[in-house]
Amino acid sequence: MMTLETDGIVHVLTMRNGENTIDLDFLAALNEKLDAVENEADGAAALVLTGEGKFFSNGLNLDFLMNASDDRRREFGTTMLATMRRLILFPVPVVGALNGHAFAAGCFVALACDFRIQREDRGWICVSEVDVGVPIGSSMMGLLKGKLAPQIAREACLTGKRYDADAAIAAGFCEAKAPADELVGRAVEIATTLGTKERGIFKTIKTQLYQQIADGFLPENAS
Repeated sequence: MMTLETDGIVHVLTMRNGENTIDLDFLAALNEKLDAVENEADGAAALVLTGEGKFFSNGLNLDFLMNASDDRRREFGTTMLATMRRLILFPVPVVGALNGHAFAAGCFVALACDFRIQREDRGWICVSEVDVGVPIGSSMMGLLKGKLAPQIAREACLTGKRYDADAAIAAGFCEAKAPADELVGRAVEIATTLGTKERGIFKTIKTQLYQQIADGFLPENAS
């Protein structure tokens, strides 16, 4: 479902499950790889998160959620909140390499990264909940509002606009773009530069920057 490779000081985590829809199995695999990065990362280090093919992540696995028991849905909700909080505060720089579509919850996973680079020739990033009839929880809304300018957050969540690479850069979803065959390499370059920052200071400043957003994912604050 996911693979983890190293390129210098950068750990490259690739999601390899088709549309990479998010369910309990997805979250378990992701957290297993994040554990490995934390256990293996010593000193200078960074993480690149990417997918393969057409999708970065196409959001929640709705089939799983519709057919899961109440206990499983509650377990999913708790695990999703904890995983998003973990990504937001992950103790090394995280660069999202958006190889394809990042829709709905997949968009929020991308926003949890510190920086994002998008494939230039295809793929959209999109807060699509308004078009599929799904509300956005307060924690996810806090992430959206914390990472984007107010007018962009409004446009994204109320219109369901699909942003290609150029539009995503203009809106602040992404910082850069690259051809498909250069995308991960470019993300590794960005991550390498970030990963050489003093580890403790980077973690401290990142926590200060994102603490309020991350705390929105604590169970007592989320809805």
